[in-house]
Amino acid sequence: MAKVDKLVMERPVPALVESPALEPVADEGAPERVEETPFEALASICSVLVIGLFILTFLAQNFVIPSGSMEKTLLVGDHLLVDRITIAPGSSWMPLVRYREPQRGDLVVFLGPGQPDVYLVKRLIGVPGDHIHLVNGVVILNGVAQSEPYAKLWPEDSPYPYIDDFPSVPASEAGGVTAEWAVDMPNHIQGNDLVVPPGMFFMMGDHRHNSNDGRFWGFTPRANILGRPLFNYWSFKTPDDQMNKTSIGERIAWMGHVALHFFSDTRWDRTLKRVK
Repeated sequence: MAKVDKLVMERPVPALVESPALEPVADEGAPERVEETPFEALASICSVLVIGLFILTFLAQNFVIPSGSMEKTLLVGDHLLVDRITIAPGSSWMPLVRYREPQRGDLVVFLGPGQPDVYLVKRLIGVPGDHIHLVNGVVILNGVAQSEPYAKLWPEDSPYPYIDDFPSVPASEAGGVTAEWAVDMPNHIQGNDLVVPPGMFFMMGDHRHNSNDGRFWGFTPRANILGRPLFNYWSFKTPDDQMNKTSIGERIAWMGHVALHFFSDTRWDRTLKRVK
């Protein structure tokens, strides 16, 4: 815990006394002024940094949405505070923390399968044992059509058979499917359904025609799930291709744009809003 500076009280100035016989009495209860040493100041700063690092690593973390795969729930430029405790894999060294298993419909942040340095945020569609297939973009979960008001579907005049009727269309007829998933997917199909195996979860983006998700790379292991977004602490209008601009000049230009248009381009109606 950060060291708190000691309360300092100046010695009070004696009141003026008309009678020469009365001598001012010093306030012996006032503490002496203590100067903080450079070492103590450094220790205070380090304590704050350690606490902040602990919070950002183990308790909460901020993420920026770089793509439109979760529209209309999340937009490019949304900045999320993510709970790293509740649905993260449980730890025996923290017995007082309340954990729970990820549930259908949760928004989750996880490490991309086969991409240990890539963070993704998607909607959890299926838990172990679930039977899933899509018909015209509608999720059929364990034989029941799901009502998903958060999902953004493509116009009916622009069908994408592999996405809309997954997994009935062979992966060989779709682009973007990983080679590993194209080989493994048939092992998990029963009839018309994709069956989620033990220890795995099936994720999809809310923007069903603009999401590189489980339909293209398969299941997400339980160990990859890191947390769930709590709220959108800041939302700024951001071009869809901003994440591709990585040069120093482009980054400096973007920082200048944010500084100049902070108030006009901040989405105030989305800032400090809970996401679900």
